Amino acid sequence: LKPFWFKPVGVKPFWRRRPWPEQFEEPSCARQVDHLAMADIAGLGINGFGRIGRLVFRAAMGNPSVKVQAVNDPFMDLTYMAYQLKYDSVHMRYKGTVATKVDGDKEYLVVDGKEIRIFHEKDPASIPWAGSGAEYICESTGVFTEKQKAELHIKGGAKKVVLSAPPKDSV
Repeated sequence: LKPFWFKPVGVKPFWRRRPWPEQFEEPSCARQVDHLAMADIAGLGINGFGRIGRLVFRAAMGNPSVKVQAVNDPFMDLTYMAYQLKYDSVHMRYKGTVATKVDGDKEYLVVDGKEIRIFHEKDPASIPWAGSGAEYICESTGVFTEKQKAELHIKGGAKKVVLSAPPKDSV
């Protein structure tokens, strides 16, 4: 038996340890990649700016091979989108800059100096994804989880749709 004050050499007490290992300090997607060409960057559109949509947005903003082109949420106005992104209660404050811009009837969310087009359409077929440069759509509303409904994004000009919720049919 070892005495109660025995402590292995090199092991820090729990209150001095980091809450996560060193390899998780900087995500690999946050590293700068200089060799990417513009053709290699994927344009992303997000339908639904709730908890999952904002998390996808944050992950995409940290990935140099993905560019967020547009966000659609019919139930959230522009100022509330900016507020929710900047002061998220679960994922904490966004470390970059978040602002809004209105140019006539077009709305933009300006995040880290990049303008992201904002739409407020209920029908996915009427969202101009192709016009905004979004090729891949993250469907994060949880409403369009059937194949027929998810394909409405393709009518709006998208190439592919990724569901964030389990599909109701065999997709």
